Formats: sequence, C-alpha cells, structure tokens
Amino acid sequence: MDRSDAQTKALTTAGLNLIAQALTIYDRELRLVLCNRRFREMFDLPEALLEPGARFEDTVRHLAASGEYGPIGDLQDFVAGKVEQARAFAPHYMERTRANGRTISVEGSPLPQGGWVAVYTDITATKRAEELLRARSEELSGQVLAYTEELTAANRRLAASITALEEAKRQLTQSEERTRLTTEMMPAHIAHLDASGRYTYSNRRLSAVLPGRPSEIVGLHISEAMGAASFARVEPYLAAAYAGQSPVFEFTEDHASRRIRAAFTPDADGGVYILSMDVTEETQARVALQQSRRRAMAAQLTSGLAHDFSNLLTIILGMQSKLARMPLDPDAAGLVAATQAAARRGGRLLNRIADMTGRRTLRLHPTDLHVLLEDMKTLATPSLPPGLGLSVLDHMPEDRLLLDAGMVQDALLNLILNARDACGATGQITLSAHAVGRTWIEFRVSDTGPGFSSEALERALEPFFTTKGGEGSGLGLPMVWDTAKLAGGDLRLANTGSGASVTLRLPYRAAPAASGGLALLVEDSDGLRASVRDMLIELGFSVIEATSADEATALVADLPQIALVLSDIRLQGHGTGLDLLARIAGTGPPCLLMTSLPPTDPLHRAAQARAPVLRKPFAAADLAALIPGEARP
Repeated sequence: MDRSDAQTKALTTAGLNLIAQALTIYDRELRLVLCNRRFREMFDLPEALLEPGARFEDTVRHLAASGEYGPIGDLQDFVAGKVEQARAFAPHYMERTRANGRTISVEGSPLPQGGWVAVYTDITATKRAEELLRARSEELSGQVLAYTEELTAANRRLAASITALEEAKRQLTQSEERTRLTTEMMPAHIAHLDASGRYTYSNRRLSAVLPGRPSEIVGLHISEAMGAASFARVEPYLAAAYAGQSPVFEFTEDHASRRIRAAFTPDADGGVYILSMDVTEETQARVALQQSRRRAMAAQLTSGLAHDFSNLLTIILGMQSKLARMPLDPDAAGLVAATQAAARRGGRLLNRIADMTGRRTLRLHPTDLHVLLEDMKTLATPSLPPGLGLSVLDHMPEDRLLLDAGMVQDALLNLILNARDACGATGQITLSAHAVGRTWIEFRVSDTGPGFSSEALERALEPFFTTKGGEGSGLGLPMVWDTAKLAGGDLRLANTGSGASVTLRLPYRAAPAASGGLALLVEDSDGLRASVRDMLIELGFSVIEATSADEATALVADLPQIALVLSDIRLQGHGTGLDLLARIAGTGPPCLLMTSLPPTDPLHRAAQARAPVLRKPFAAADLAALIPGEARP
C-alpha cells in the first residue's frame, strides 16, 4: 500500500469512529473487512474479533455465549442458523432488546461485489420517548399510535433499501463507463440494432472501419449510416441475422476499397449485435503468402522437369549442329535450321518458366512514383513504332511509397509492350496512376486496339495462353499477375469503348518520413545485406552499401554525411570489420559490428572490446537498441 492509500484508509477509519452508530462490513467469505470503535464498545468484543479477517461465525458464537441473544438452546445450532442467514443475505431492518435491557436497531444492506454492511443504532432513548408519549397521550387512539410506529419502522426499512439501490446504481454506472471506454479503444466497430434496423448502441468507431461514415450513429438506420452501396452488400446477411442465423462475412466497401469483415449475432429481443473490423492489410498479407506458397509448389514441380528438358534440348541442338555440317539437300538443311530455331525457342521458354517459378523476393524501398512514371515513358518509348503514342497520367499524391520499384517497372513495361502488340503500327497507349483512398495504388494501361476476346478475358492470366501464335510465350500477363499477388494486390482485365485496359492494383504503403540520416552497410553476403538493409530503412535511414573494408573506407572519406556504419566482422578481401573500425576511428561516424562468430572466437572477443556487437540473427528492435543517440534519425 502506498502513502496516499494509507492516508486515505486512516482518514476513513477516523471518520467512521466519530459516528454514533456501530458499523461493520463483512466480505462474501463472511470475514470482517472493517468495523469502527463504536462496534467494539457496544458489544464489548475482544480484540481478536475486531481485526480484519475475523470470522463472522466466531463473533456470533462469542455474543451468544455471553448472553447477547438471551437464553438459547443448542449453541452450535444457533450459530449455524445465523451463518446460514448471513450467506443468503438480504436487505433488512429489525429492532431487538439486548440482555442488558437496551434496545438497538439493526439495518443491513448487501454489497454488489458480495458481503454486506450493517449499522447498529442504540434506540433505547427513542423507545422510552415513545413509551412516555403512549402513556401521556390518552387522546391518541391505540390504532393511530400503532400506525405511527409502523410508519417509522417502514421509513427506516425504506431508507436502508434506498441506500442499497444508490450504491448498486453507482457500481453499475462505473461498470458501464469502464465497458464503454474499453469498447471505444478497440480497433473494431461494435454496435447494436433494434428490430427496425436502428442503432441503439455504438462504440463510435464506424468511421475508423468505414472511412467517410459518421461516428455518432445512435438513432440512425443502418442504411443511412453505411451508405447505399455498402448496405446493399450486407443486407442479405442482416436479413439472415434477423431470421436467427449468425453470419460472418467479408465485403469491399466503395469509398476507399477497404476489405471489411463483419459478424452479425441475433439477440433474444429481435435485435442484432454487430462486430466489424478492417482486414485490408490482413487480406493483402494473405494474398501475398498464398502466392508465395503457389510459387514454391510450382518451383518444386517444374525445376526437375526444366532440368531434364534443358538436357534434351542441348542434345537436340548438338545433333542438329552435326547434321547442319553434313552435306544435305536443300530441303533437309531447311528442316535442320527450323529444328534448331524451335529448340532455341524452347530454351528461352524454359528460362521464362524459371523466372516465373524461381525465387522472387519483394524488396520494398521508399519510392518516388512521380520519378518512376517519368522513367517509364523514357524506357518504353524507344520500343514503340513512330505511329503509336504513349501518354502517362500521374495523379499520385506526393507521398513516397514502399514499393519494389524494379518489379513495378518490369510489370508496367510488360503491359505497355502487350498494348503495343495489340495496337500494331498506330494508335494510342495510356498509362495512368492514382490512389484509391490510402488503401491502394492503381496503375491502368489502356490502348486503342481491338480489345480482349471473350476467351482472352477468361484465360489471359493462365500460363502459356497466348493470342500471338508462335510469337508469344503466354507468360507475360501471368508474370504481371504474379507480381501483383506477391505484393498482396490484384490484376484486372477489361474492355473499354475504344480498346482494352489492364489495371494493376498494389497496396498503398506510405514510406517513413525521410530523416536525412545516411547509413553505410558493410556486408559481403547478398542475402544478409538485403535483410539488414530493410531493417535500416524501417528505422528511417537511407542506405548505401559496401562489401569490403577498403570500399567502405573510401565511402566514409568521400561522404561526410554518413551518420552510421554497420559492418560485419568478416568481409571480402583482406580487411575485417575491426580494420575498418581502426581506419575511421576518431574521424568517422559511430560504428556497430555484427557477426555470427561464437563469443569464444578471438575476433568476436576483440570486437566486443572496441564497439557494440550484434550477434546474428537479430531483429530491427535489437539493432535500434544499439544505435547511438547522435546517429538516430
């Protein structure tokens, strides 16, 4: 108990000791919680029965044995009866005359959390006054006096009930406030509809789950609060809930295209409880994970086949090369050349399959989409015939976004080249980009070509499906679809009034605000360097990289703005991380070292004596904890 709690308890006890009535509080286990000095004086109890924790049963036994209740039969039965009454405690008021001739009133009220409080008042003087009044008021009839006494007793019982109700109300109000505060802090919308579809309760989180909707919705009909489009999606499930079912479902709302999961639960009074939450990021992650698993499975299925086919094609090319060197008639020479061309095309196709099913890892970096889109026009224009125009419409906000810029450029270039093939020598291609709320980025490539056939709309994302005959591999759009799914996005095909359009949708992930801090990462393993680079970017650094101590030393000398060096101990070349540390000591930025060497290794021990050392593997939080204050972004 701290000082303030002890002071509060002392003041409470002092106040209770000043009142004229005796007071006790027992908990649900029938043990004493609190009593005042008047209780001890009124019943002349020993100290052991006045301490917190004293048992009610022991107090009753002591009072009965001392004659407080007058003559009794079996002491044990009497005590057991009193204890049983206490366990089923109910509000009451009673008066009794003690063995010493004094009269007391006993007023008891149960507590909401169990147990009860009892107040004992010495009303001997009041009773004597009533008797004197009875004796001296011959004009009053006995009936009026009896009614007066009954009314007095009833008033006392009523006062006791009112006190109990007020305490219960206070407890309920406090509980309701805690419940409302808890629900309002939850990242979900919790609400209740009555039988007519109007909100009777809301935790005021609707606008957080469905952007653009109101927060204060109690009294509104659900169709007004959600809007017509979203209500149309949930209406069948709401009808099912009113019919007694408990549907759980997901839908995409129109305002920002966010994915919402909702659960409707009917109540016994004809209403419906609602729980809804935004699962957009969960859905994006789930799509990306599913695509990664598909790719891993495809890689397992195709790697062995690709290897065997590569060997067969190598044999075929070798045999055809021998045939080509033999004296053959012109028709046979043409067949050999055609066979060689087909085998080489098969090899290119195997390479495309390897690209599709091989390991592709997203490298998310802060990306300026305005620059990326400008570069796309520069990259794509030389591949277009003179009569085919390319327009780039940039409607993106100024935010830097976390994207794998290389994958995005490859995907957009693929779509532009597909549009070129559809248009032929003349026409127009338009690349547009815009944000859908802060949920999605949409890239749309549209053209003025003939559009997709009905078969192409249905099958264009299937590997090897092509409408280009022998000129196409049928892997272009599937690879763009693969890029979208790896990022947690989607790809949509459609025909417009003037041609075809392909929409690439990727998650909108705002990059952390640029801090200006530049970190030098020195690591000779490509895989580890990529992983640690992502951690530094997550912590707000811009990153440059080196693979050796010599290269890192040159960068530190040329770039005075470097704020932090993070180096492995073992590096390419002759120098180690310790050598780098020695070269930049005193003039360079602070340096952290990392290693997978055991702590007993001499290099590890030497490093620990000179700089903070991160033991691999480590997380971003471990790295952040060792970054010196002057180097933090």
